[in-house]
Amino acid sequence: MENRTVLGHCRRVLAAVTVFAWVFVAQGLEAAEQRRPNILWISCEDISPLLGCYGDPLAKTPHLDALARDGVRYSHAFTTAGVCAPCRSGIITGMYQTTIGTHHMRCEARLPESVQPFPRLLRQAGYYCTNNSKTDYQFKHPNDTWDASSSSAHWRNRKEGQPFFSVFNFTGCHESGISSASKYESVTADLSEAERQDPEALARTLPPYYPPTPDVLEDWKRCYELITAMDAWAGNLLAEVREAGLEEETIVMFWSDHGTGLPRAKRWLYDSGTRIPLIVRIPGAFQVDGQGSAGSVNRELVSSIDFGPTVLNLAGVPVPEVMQGRAFLGRDLGEPRAFVFGARDRMDERYDIIRAVRDERYRYIRNYEPLKPYYQYMNTPEKGTTMQELRRVHTAGDLPPAAETFMAPQKPVEELYDLEADPHEIHNLASDPQHAERLAQMREVHAAWVRETRDLGLMPEPEIVEREEKAGSRYAILTETVDSSLPERLATTAALASQGAAALPELVSAATDADAAVRAWALTGIGTVADPDATDATAVAVRSLKDSAAVVRVAAARAVLRLDLPEEGLAVLTRELSSDAEWVRLQAAIVLDEAGEAARPALSALIAARDSDENKYVVRVANRAVNDLEETAHVVP
Repeated sequence: MENRTVLGHCRRVLAAVTVFAWVFVAQGLEAAEQRRPNILWISCEDISPLLGCYGDPLAKTPHLDALARDGVRYSHAFTTAGVCAPCRSGIITGMYQTTIGTHHMRCEARLPESVQPFPRLLRQAGYYCTNNSKTDYQFKHPNDTWDASSSSAHWRNRKEGQPFFSVFNFTGCHESGISSASKYESVTADLSEAERQDPEALARTLPPYYPPTPDVLEDWKRCYELITAMDAWAGNLLAEVREAGLEEETIVMFWSDHGTGLPRAKRWLYDSGTRIPLIVRIPGAFQVDGQGSAGSVNRELVSSIDFGPTVLNLAGVPVPEVMQGRAFLGRDLGEPRAFVFGARDRMDERYDIIRAVRDERYRYIRNYEPLKPYYQYMNTPEKGTTMQELRRVHTAGDLPPAAETFMAPQKPVEELYDLEADPHEIHNLASDPQHAERLAQMREVHAAWVRETRDLGLMPEPEIVEREEKAGSRYAILTETVDSSLPERLATTAALASQGAAALPELVSAATDADAAVRAWALTGIGTVADPDATDATAVAVRSLKDSAAVVRVAAARAVLRLDLPEEGLAVLTRELSSDAEWVRLQAAIVLDEAGEAARPALSALIAARDSDENKYVVRVANRAVNDLEETAHVVP
């Protein structure tokens, strides 16, 4: 009896221990499931994938190469623009800059309540979020976006046990580090002799659209050495995580905001301007479905607007439906991208509306303003040595053919490149019958994207500023318009504007559209064709000089100038140069600058704008126009 009692007691104890063990295991599994990773962003500026881990034979990037050996390297990561601020607005919101209205360089848009910086969502979920320290979002971000955003912001300052999302940004490899000798010397001061580059050896990696002169090779050398300095900085950040014992708890993402800070790269939509390095290291405890395997290479298409949704997904925070980006890591992923998209709009003082579509192999480019040269004169890049060398060697007639291509005074309407056969995108296949089907497909993909994303870049900037006041945000202008057919009419007319004389009947019709943005594109198209024998189009252009909207009047003035009716056009442009609306003044100054000698009667108005305008971009354009007119005045016939 006693034995049975003891046995029963033992059985009860064993059962209790078993239950306790299972509860302990279950709680442990649940805790592991709920454990949230730290996430470290290491970002830098103005670099293409000129890293050893991307196969560059001359790159000296040991720390990032090691990171790639421990993680996954993305071979097809792209930004949505070739310049920083529009890209960063997209990264922080997960939205295309052309949808939320942050596409013009140095603009300031209002965001609707439905669109917000994603770190706010992380903070609401308990993350400690820091930014060290660049913002440059082109909108006033809410005060609660970051726990700390400054040069001293750091994940170390979080509460004990609190997960963190921390961003560190390196500004040393910005284009100014190439163009400014003092900045270059400061950033690279700690490099050893072994970490320096030989300019002559670098000639074999110089893209063919640059002349291999000593000055250009010096810029190319600086580019590499700035990246090496950045690599050392990144290594220090990685060491901090390791020394704190957090390496197995921290996901690391390294990326650049766009491509190399040189002409035909930065500001452009080719791979040279939009293809970026992206390396992600994921500790084993947070790997899902084999993602992030050490030393792996992922060829899926990634857009910079996917970065935010991916961080949210990795942190277990729901991704807002409004976001246009998609998570490419973590659980419950959707279909991979078939295409990535890019946009170029106003770059500082110059407009040039260009759109791009990229799949794994091909890139399609749509130039909405083909009469503008590849290299419009812009103050900032013109200060750089490489741009000055391009101008000098072009004038001397000694540019290599690939470089000469991009000195053309105008662009084709469409460009198509096979990146496998032509990685530098030199040979435009748009007119090749063998690629007609591919061209048509990507043209349609582009047109669908313009419509579906409500591309605000097709609306003149003065109209955006004016309509934002009524709509409450730029995002709402096309997404919440009561004129439901406006996005379609705007996209259609913008495309017609560069389709030549065959489109004139439709452009003449669109010139009477109810919406000023559509009318402006119609007049732009009429001016681009500039056929004096097209009497209906000429009559519409002259009538439109008295349109109620300034953007239409400016477009009409450009048209009549190109139709050799200078008196009527110059009178309008001179008046608009004194408009209360700064972006109207800029547009008028640009038309006068592009008019060349025909703008001479407006010289005094341009001088006044140069000397007194409050918008620095108007000053730059007016100054350029004045200098050209004064220079030609002293040329002896």
